[in-house]
Amino acid sequence: MKKTNYSALTVLVLVFFFWGFVAASNDILIPVFKEKLKLEQYQAQMISFAFYVAYTVGSLLYWLVSKWRKQDILSDIGYKNGIILGLLISAMGTLLFVPAASQGSFPLMISGLFIVGLGFSLQQTAANPLAIQLGSKDTGSQRLSLAGGINNVGTTLGPVLISFAIFGSLSAKSSEVSSIEAVKTPYLILGAAFVLVSILIYFSNIPNHLESDETETNVVEDKAGSVFKYPQLVLGMLAIFLYVGVEVSTAANLPEFMKQRLGTSEDAISPYVSLFWASLMIGRWTASMGAFGFSETVRTIMRLVVPYLAFALFLVINLIAGADIQNFLIYAAVIPLLTIADYASKGNPARQLLIFSAAGIASLMVGIFADGMVSVFAFISVGLFCSTLWPCIFALAIHKLGHRTTEGSGFLIMMIMGGGFVSLLQGYLSDKALLGIQHSYWVGVACFAYLAWYAWKMMPIWNGAEHKVTAGGGH
Repeated sequence: MKKTNYSALTVLVLVFFFWGFVAASNDILIPVFKEKLKLEQYQAQMISFAFYVAYTVGSLLYWLVSKWRKQDILSDIGYKNGIILGLLISAMGTLLFVPAASQGSFPLMISGLFIVGLGFSLQQTAANPLAIQLGSKDTGSQRLSLAGGINNVGTTLGPVLISFAIFGSLSAKSSEVSSIEAVKTPYLILGAAFVLVSILIYFSNIPNHLESDETETNVVEDKAGSVFKYPQLVLGMLAIFLYVGVEVSTAANLPEFMKQRLGTSEDAISPYVSLFWASLMIGRWTASMGAFGFSETVRTIMRLVVPYLAFALFLVINLIAGADIQNFLIYAAVIPLLTIADYASKGNPARQLLIFSAAGIASLMVGIFADGMVSVFAFISVGLFCSTLWPCIFALAIHKLGHRTTEGSGFLIMMIMGGGFVSLLQGYLSDKALLGIQHSYWVGVACFAYLAWYAWKMMPIWNGAEHKVTAGGGH
């Protein structure tokens, strides 16, 4: 088995941290700009929309430019160089926060976020396949889980640090910001961090090109024509769309569910949303244990200990933020379900996707038919079972694409837009005249059902029963 390049992986996961840090920090900007610029709620939501649509626009531009040049961009300039370029693009986006804050310009601000997202799109296109190739293929999805766990450290710390930088405390409200210019400093610091990490990556031993074995190359050469002839990729694109959709929509609709069904006040909801995102961190930390060279005994012990270390990090951060963490201690009883599911998957991405999707369906069904806090924690536990779906789907979708791997990766990144579309669909169906907020979670059940089917379809391909991927499979 190919040994994992831990030094390169350590540097690479820094960009995963930034993706989570910025994405979660956007939620802090929404109320600030809404309050100070007197925006309507739908206008303030353009902050999230501009950021996520940048992934799709960036991936589409990448594909069009590659086609125009008749050569894949990253195969030409190199993967490491692509990440560096993406970081510098994102750094340029943060510079727009200076005139945006000085002039109180909302269009300039979302333009800055859009440019940051464009840079992230290029980084994602390069970094995900690199993480898979920095070691054995069999542990590729587990390395992505490790990187995803670092991403969720960013989602946990981002809102806390940005809140402190803007408000001067962790519990202040948007109305307490004296000036919109308070957002300049943290984002300028973030831009400087992008530049520093790009320099670190330049001097690192991260490879500039992917390795393709002869089997994968022959498969590609035997199949002339469009990359869309590969069913694992086409079906995987829809899987990414629905996975990001169910992940984002479950969390996005939780506040409304708690307000309607439990009468929870807005200031008391955020820790529960935080726990949902921390659940992804718990799951990704647990799944990443297979990426290390531990013995089977040590790995088993780590699977039991690591999820509670991640849970403890969530508790500490929310304790510092002033939340009553006693309300969340009961969640510790849910975590063993993740450990069981992870052990049953045996590190196989197709098996893990199937088991975790089934567990996600079960969690949503409990949330739909139960009441009170049982429903709340059931919906939150969806985060545990979403935690490793990205690396599983990604590894399956680019399997045996050979020199088309980067092109396929770009199309998968494009499907991140599912987070916006599925959330809108569930929000629309949550109207009392339609399904209502609780039964709107049937949307998530449908998403997981497709993911389970995709996993079942990919099992023989991943396990080597089919050495050549034919165009007819799954169409």
